[in-house]
Amino acid sequence: MQTPLELQILTLPDNPGVYQYYDKDGKILYVGKAKNLKKRVSSYFNKIHDTRKTNVLVKKIVTIKHIVVPTETDALLLENNLIKTLQPRYNVLLRDDKSYPWICIKKEPFSKIFLTRRMVKDGSEYFGPYTNFKTVYTILDLIKELYPLRTCSYDLSQANINAGKFKVCLEYHIGNCKGPCEGLESLEDYQRQVDAIREILKGNFKESMKDFKRLMSQYAQDLRFEEAQKIKEKIEILENYQSRSTIVNPKITNIDVFSIVSDESAAYINFLQISHGSIIRSHTLEIKKKLDESDEELLELAIIELRERFQLLSREIIVPFEMDLGENIKTTVPQLGDKKQILDLSIRNAKFYRIEQLKQLQIVDPDRHTNRIMAQMQKDLRLPVEPRHIECFDNSNIQGTNPVAACVVFKDGKASKKDYRHFNVKTVEGPDDFASMTEIVYRRYKRLLDENEPLPQLIIIDGGKGQLSAALKSIDELGLRGKITIIGIAKRLEELFYPGDSIPLYLDKRSETLKIIQQLRNEAHRFGITFHRDKRSKAALNSSVESIPGIGEKTMLSLIQHFKSVKRLKLATEQEIIAVVGVSRAKKIVNFYHNKES
Repeated sequence: MQTPLELQILTLPDNPGVYQYYDKDGKILYVGKAKNLKKRVSSYFNKIHDTRKTNVLVKKIVTIKHIVVPTETDALLLENNLIKTLQPRYNVLLRDDKSYPWICIKKEPFSKIFLTRRMVKDGSEYFGPYTNFKTVYTILDLIKELYPLRTCSYDLSQANINAGKFKVCLEYHIGNCKGPCEGLESLEDYQRQVDAIREILKGNFKESMKDFKRLMSQYAQDLRFEEAQKIKEKIEILENYQSRSTIVNPKITNIDVFSIVSDESAAYINFLQISHGSIIRSHTLEIKKKLDESDEELLELAIIELRERFQLLSREIIVPFEMDLGENIKTTVPQLGDKKQILDLSIRNAKFYRIEQLKQLQIVDPDRHTNRIMAQMQKDLRLPVEPRHIECFDNSNIQGTNPVAACVVFKDGKASKKDYRHFNVKTVEGPDDFASMTEIVYRRYKRLLDENEPLPQLIIIDGGKGQLSAALKSIDELGLRGKITIIGIAKRLEELFYPGDSIPLYLDKRSETLKIIQQLRNEAHRFGITFHRDKRSKAALNSSVESIPGIGEKTMLSLIQHFKSVKRLKLATEQEIIAVVGVSRAKKIVNFYHNKES
């Protein structure tokens, strides 16, 4: 079933990437890049466009696909690759055979280093591509200033040099070349310069940067300030230079990349096809889980299906874990380097696709979304039943003053604010959080039992083992041990503690279960702190008003209810106070605070 276009737009990520528009027949219409995919794609549908062509394009769009990438530069390069591969009808620019420039280190004796738009498979090294020509020319200019390399096209084999076939040219006489053509520079010395340049192009230019700065200082000492300033400007550009792109890498060629992200109900498999160092295709497949299949089994099935669907013939595939796909296919599980970056990109796109599908499900079928989350929480927290009703407790006090506690309630994974409760700690003196927790938990569930109200399936205590043990005393006293699951969450490492278990449970930092628990904990903290501040303010106001001559208890209560704090009362105008307590009392209050400040 086709997902409505409005829903596809609503669930797009706010990340850099490339979007692809398809018509009702699945034919590609347009490829574009974006710094923010959601904002860019939404802009197509929010207005009538100036050109007829764009308006016709928008009417034909039925499906939106996208690929998320780390940076805007990567989006620019990926757009270039996909337009050249897919040739969308509505893309006019970038459909020709031109591409972004590379810097080439030619494979030959006394290597030349130059800018090119074409990659030739002759063993030469290529760095880039570069989306900014200014960066390319800056790098080449700096290299030329620091390293005198040849620019000629001679075949400088040792035999030709020994035979004296070549003569030094003008570049040698003006100091731009050391004359390897006449044997005036050894291959070893020349190669050392090429190695330093290679490190610069890789982005590892700490040592070379010292040479650049030394040259700049030398120019300044020689009073050649204009040349020193030019070197400084070039250094600044070079420091911002991004050496590599994940999207295009000439070292990786004709490889397929597969990754998997799964949850309780489905697995999401992303596939990237790499040809001649560039991503030319991306596709994400969703597989509904019918049995308790492992990720390895699901990925193997998906690889077979995708290779057949897209007629993939590559002999090497990149996967996140070891797999056996037969003798004819080499599987690589990268741990570092360029291939690992490509695998991470694939995993990232699988995760974004999963998030999109869950957002769409939440909008279209909220009950199903809730059921899935409840089932996931039951599994993650090892609960006997789904936690449809959760309560979380937190204490608030400053040096034992005005001790209060808060209980927040979530039902079906969402805050139920009408069920929130504040508690004034009554039986504990001084700053004793453990005793306060024992009192509050006892009072909460004693009342629920007395009033025959439903009990929660899960209680969360904000604190570690000590707070959990304190709450357990009340649970045991009320005979609820075993009837309600109770756990504690420690803030430092987000550890979950269970009664009688000394080893805490650690959930994945990105899991929905942990996010809901954190939301409960943060809401309990906010609710408790707000109550605590209000109580302190009222106590301070009460104390302040009591000291005003001629103000009785009834007037004091009116002021407390209206102004809430001393600060608000002091800042209030006389007319505002008159509106609450009348003219004569208002004058006494204003005069009291005025004399106090004087």
